[in-house]
Amino acid sequence: MTAQQAAWFTAALAAPASDESVDVGGARISYRAWGDRGTPGAVLVHGTAAHARWWDHIGPLLQADGLRVAALSISGHGDSDWRDRYSFDHWAAEVMAVASAAGISGPPFVIGHSLGGHIALHAAARYGDALAGIVVIDSPMFEGPPPPEVSASARGMGAQRTYASREAILDRFHLIPEHPVLPYAREHVAACSVTRQDDGEWRWKFDQGLFTKMTRFPHPASTAGPGQCRAAILRARQGIMTEEMSSRLRTRLGQGVPVVEVPGGHHVLLDEPLHLVTALRTLLACWAAEGTG
Repeated sequence: MTAQQAAWFTAALAAPASDESVDVGGARISYRAWGDRGTPGAVLVHGTAAHARWWDHIGPLLQADGLRVAALSISGHGDSDWRDRYSFDHWAAEVMAVASAAGISGPPFVIGHSLGGHIALHAAARYGDALAGIVVIDSPMFEGPPPPEVSASARGMGAQRTYASREAILDRFHLIPEHPVLPYAREHVAACSVTRQDDGEWRWKFDQGLFTKMTRFPHPASTAGPGQCRAAILRARQGIMTEEMSSRLRTRLGQGVPVVEVPGGHHVLLDEPLHLVTALRTLLACWAAEGTG
């Protein structure tokens, strides 16, 4: 049964958007963009097994401030190509390529949720001078293996399973970790997470062999450091980025980096999206007022 949508959510999904792509290292990287080309803007980066359309109700609200906003599906996800091998170097390069292809003027902001926050940190380490700033949203900073509830196996990583019908695969959609979210937001991202194959079977859009094809997952200590570019940390109150994790990351990035707690669980994009948008718009407005220096 389809959940009744809030009016603001329906309006956001109806906002004009363009679906585009760019070649990065031999892979076609798809992205969705809002706003006028040739203006300052932001690139939105999703988490593991997600895709660009997790931001469908967020992008238009950020674009309302006059930004050009682009949400990409990193390789191995969404409508982007899969690779034989994945790396954070690839993903950071994809972020930068999308910022350029989307027509963002000047250094972009990079906003990443969960895995996307790690990609934002990696982009800052590699391209810091070319970024206006990064925002890390509830990205866990594990010093060792992640706990079972957020492990690769819990995320369904493994053999690429197929399902006989759209209903059957959508019935298997779940969040890792699972927690209550807006039902209509959940239904929207789930519907955009599946595709029908030529043989009629249905599969998830993400590469379930993703983590077996990773060159390495960078240790937190190897990510961005103080002064590489402006940064902010958003921690969900009931999320998986603990206060200790956010404090440890802030120490690495510099004590001037703000840590903002927002309501909701880890999947704050689907849980408390309006609180998230308020925090992001405030941060970006403050940074824009300071200039890009």
